[in-house]
Amino acid sequence: MVAIEHGFETIVRFCILLIELAGIAVIVISMVKGFIGYIHKQEQTRIQLAQGIMLGLEFKIGSEVLRSVIISGWTELGTLAAIILLRSLLTLLLHWEIDVEEKRQRENAEYLASRDAAEAKE
Repeated sequence: MVAIEHGFETIVRFCILLIELAGIAVIVISMVKGFIGYIHKQEQTRIQLAQGIMLGLEFKIGSEVLRSVIISGWTELGTLAAIILLRSLLTLLLHWEIDVEEKRQRENAEYLASRDAAEAKE
């Protein structure tokens, strides 16, 4: 029975590592794309960067949930809960920032379109 538990724990730790690596890769790739978009002054850079960070955080949250399967004490559970809570709050803040940025971009596009239409009439 101990061998089965040890094998299960090893498999779970390996899966956690893979998910963590996926989250890190998503964040790093998003940062590189965001930097390139910033250099080229692309309008959607902030939104794409926030979405990439948010996706990476969701991978990290998934790994923490999986980690909850193998924890052994209440102290570890409290720490894990705090980590999940903080990452979830970061994800919610990123959702909010994306919504605000999309609204700002829509309003800017509408303003430019109405200004161009007014100039065309003159």
